[in-house]
Amino acid sequence: MDIRFIAGFGPITRSGQEGLDFWSTAFGLRFDEMAPDYYHAHGLAGANVFGLWPLGQAAEATLGTADWPADRPVPQAWLEFEMASPEAVAEGERELAAGGHELLVGAHAEPWGQWTARLQSPEGLLVGLSYMPDFHPEGRGG
Repeated sequence: MDIRFIAGFGPITRSGQEGLDFWSTAFGLRFDEMAPDYYHAHGLAGANVFGLWPLGQAAEATLGTADWPADRPVPQAWLEFEMASPEAVAEGERELAAGGHELLVGAHAEPWGQWTARLQSPEGLLVGLSYMPDFHPEGRGG
């Protein structure tokens, strides 16, 4: 698999405001709201994104429903590995499936241009393979 770096990591929140209040006051992090109730830490090095992702949005993006299914462990966090290209996301999906891993959503383009495929780890972590053009100089045209 052609993993380039950790694209992002963060908690999956049950309450957007409660999560935002905790991470901003307990640790002094500054966040920008990227979408309703979806926050990225401002200027935090170590991963390209440290984001607070509401559970309902994670369920919608992964399973196409606003409610997380009762028969699956509720994820407490998400982790995305950045791949070299959209094709690498699809190849990683095939490799995971061939290894007997259940993909929750196959490789596809999100409305904002990111390519993702997701599965859940044995611990319940929501894990994605990702390609975000903005994370690659060649994806930004430069």
